[in-house]
Amino acid sequence: MTIDYTEFYRLLKGTPLEPWTGLLPECIAHGLSHGRHGNLPRWEEALARLPETDVAGVALESEVRVEGPGIDGLAELLMQLHPWRKGPFHIHGLHIDTEWRSDWKWGRVLPHLAPLAGRTVLDVGCGNGYHCWRMAGAGAKLAVGIDPTPLYVCQFFAMKRFIRDPRAWVLPLALEELPAAPAAFDTVFSMGVLYHRKEPLDHIRALQSYLRPGGQMVLETLVVDGPEGHVLDPKGRYAKMRNVWNIPSVPTLEQWLRHCGATDVRTVDVTATTSAEQRATEWMAFESLPDFLDPADPARTVEGHPAPKRAVIIATA
Repeated sequence: MTIDYTEFYRLLKGTPLEPWTGLLPECIAHGLSHGRHGNLPRWEEALARLPETDVAGVALESEVRVEGPGIDGLAELLMQLHPWRKGPFHIHGLHIDTEWRSDWKWGRVLPHLAPLAGRTVLDVGCGNGYHCWRMAGAGAKLAVGIDPTPLYVCQFFAMKRFIRDPRAWVLPLALEELPAAPAAFDTVFSMGVLYHRKEPLDHIRALQSYLRPGGQMVLETLVVDGPEGHVLDPKGRYAKMRNVWNIPSVPTLEQWLRHCGATDVRTVDVTATTSAEQRATEWMAFESLPDFLDPADPARTVEGHPAPKRAVIIATA
């Protein structure tokens, strides 16, 4: 198994994304250059060692599952791509119990979406592409995920070795590196990204630039309680995370979207993150949510900020 986008480029022919076929190869080559991450050769070797298999069935609608005979050494090969943060995946009898129960997040988001059947979808900050598979399972014609972390791209292609569905792809790019594609997407997702942006309104405008008129934007991000205008600026780490700049209240986030010209802005879910949804596992053995909270007061982070709470906002371009 190698990282190969030949089929992806073929799918873009005759679509609004066709100009990407001449622009993306250089971008992708840069994103996957060995100088960008020293472990990339080891991850690519693990991909290359994945065996040919017979697949009895693939399920993407209610989970990500590949049925087929057990594969000797599969767990050891896929563990070379540790840590696995988004999932879970069920592959040939192997359960990859990821740090995040991303299926729970998808369960909160999916009921509020415009039907994805036949849609072209962009997922910004997609990690290893778990939600791209679920978008395909919901009927998306094409689900394009972008994430600048080469490990996550390797994890996606490891799953593609078994799933073999041409509708889902992950590109090794940040949003700032993605070529323009005005009005090319029907739905754009940004889940778990906004609080990492110094200029959140610029991020929202960039997302909108890829949406067709009337298309749907889906934002999922950390929020704090408070009135319109309230924003938490951690000025340091938040739950041990670096690079957290702005955590708005829900009214503030809605106001940001309206300021950027979005309409029909709706907050459809607000959920506190728990250690049942985010935790260390065999497949992600580093620190996780229980280590990020104050042991004497789990309603606060170790830095004294409000514990993580996440909102899903739906809007129309």
